Amino acid sequence: MRKSLTFLTLTAAALATSGCGVFGIGGGGGAKLDEFRVARNAPLVIPPDYSLTPPKPGTASLSAEGAQQQAVQTLFGGPAPRPQSESQLLEKAGADRTALGARSVAGSPDTAVVDKGPMTQTILAAPASDGQVASVQTP
Repeated sequence: MRKSLTFLTLTAAALATSGCGVFGIGGGGGAKLDEFRVARNAPLVIPPDYSLTPPKPGTASLSAEGAQQQAVQTLFGGPAPRPQSESQLLEKAGADRTALGARSVAGSPDTAVVDKGPMTQTILAAPASDGQVASVQTP
């Protein structure tokens, strides 16, 4: 009895996992899919609110910078107004007195930002050479 029950269970499992198409269940015996039949898609359409218009013939073209600025303006809008608290903080910090190009000045070798000490100053002031071996004379 146990052998026949095991046999029936295995047979039922094999039939269940073999697929419905073998026995005609679920439309497997009917029409097959045709992979060569392709449906046509609708053509692409430019949306009506398209704000970056193509240039007209005979007019002055935008420079790359102008086009980029126009694209940023279209995507993100204009500059957002600063809150009063941020404006006061920047005013107290002296944002209106900053030097233009401050990042270039900060990276200059003439700018002593940190006390580097005499050894580091000597190494930094050493002349450049194109040799394989570098050497510095320290006092």
